[in-house]
Amino acid sequence: MLTTLSIANYRSIQSLTIPLGPLNLITGPNGSGKSNLYKALRLLAKTASGGVVNSLAEEGGLQSTFWAGPEEISEAMRRGDVDIEPVVRKDVIRLKLGFSSETFGYTVSLGLPSPPPKGPPPSLFYFDPEIKHECIFSGPYYRPASCLVERKGSMVRIREGRSWEVASQHIHAYDSMFDAHADPSSAAEVFHTREMIRSWRFYDHFRTDADAPARKPQLGTRTPVLHHDGRDVAAALRTIMEIGDKEALDKAIEDAFPGCSLKIVAGRDGRFAMEFYQKGLLRPLSSAELSDGTLRFLLWIAALLTPRPPALMVLNEPETSLHPDLLPALARLITHASQHSQVWVISHANRLINALNQHPDCHAIELEKVLGQTEVQGQGLLDTPNWYWPD
Repeated sequence: MLTTLSIANYRSIQSLTIPLGPLNLITGPNGSGKSNLYKALRLLAKTASGGVVNSLAEEGGLQSTFWAGPEEISEAMRRGDVDIEPVVRKDVIRLKLGFSSETFGYTVSLGLPSPPPKGPPPSLFYFDPEIKHECIFSGPYYRPASCLVERKGSMVRIREGRSWEVASQHIHAYDSMFDAHADPSSAAEVFHTREMIRSWRFYDHFRTDADAPARKPQLGTRTPVLHHDGRDVAAALRTIMEIGDKEALDKAIEDAFPGCSLKIVAGRDGRFAMEFYQKGLLRPLSSAELSDGTLRFLLWIAALLTPRPPALMVLNEPETSLHPDLLPALARLITHASQHSQVWVISHANRLINALNQHPDCHAIELEKVLGQTEVQGQGLLDTPNWYWPD
């Protein structure tokens, strides 16, 4: 379980370090930075799958994602005694992302290439973002003595006892060390960290429109993990019924839709379809006939009751398209999932927030924006976990 997340110089987040628990609830008014926190976590996850540079390009490039405010915000600026004015930066700006658990952690630092020499750039890709530094460390926060694997520029080295062994001196600036050095025999720490990050799941948009794949019969195979857009929901629900927690599935449906039940059928062509039995109707409803809210809740059941729970599951505004009366049932479903996975919920639905806050393990984080930067409301120095970035 992650215990700390730290972000620096990403959009509205100049510097943010937050403690984490089994169930984390991220709230705050519109524009406070909830989406930026979510995007930063997704960007961190992309380092383990080789997509971090492309993801930055989709956001408009690294330069556009950098914190746009002053390098330091003084107390005088906060009080309004001094105007915020542009100044020459003292340090080279870096986008920094990192996390830690009780046993180990990881950091990555991204920056722009060095200024080009005189003449034309040697490549049209010269201005691509570069991974400047990566580090895997032991313990809940970084210390020089706790560093296990370090990547500086094009060199990767691994600690062997009290000495260092150079694993590579020619890693590309656009590649993470996870791409080149994840051998379980020679670099077990890199392999373990990469596989843990790759197990993270993000759900932020389930299609429920008339043409959504979830509304149409699909070829079914055993599906322990629901696709991020919900296209294989019928197969995922049937998988839960056969090898997962069918009792929890039936309970979740009864909790949200009293007197209703669900059946998954397969046609001769191998396509799976849902039959939703509703009290008072003489025939079941197909997925094409379900309301957006009913279909979306069934999608959340398939995602949260997965027979293969991940280390981390992130739900971005799960209340979308749901009637407020369904939100307490959704909260109970989320808290059940938090028994097997660490869960993040990013929401601004008061009824869902209130229901989740009643759970003893819920760790609520309310964001606010102060002078353009995202902060945790009420967080002081004593509330901030120990965190140090590698030099």
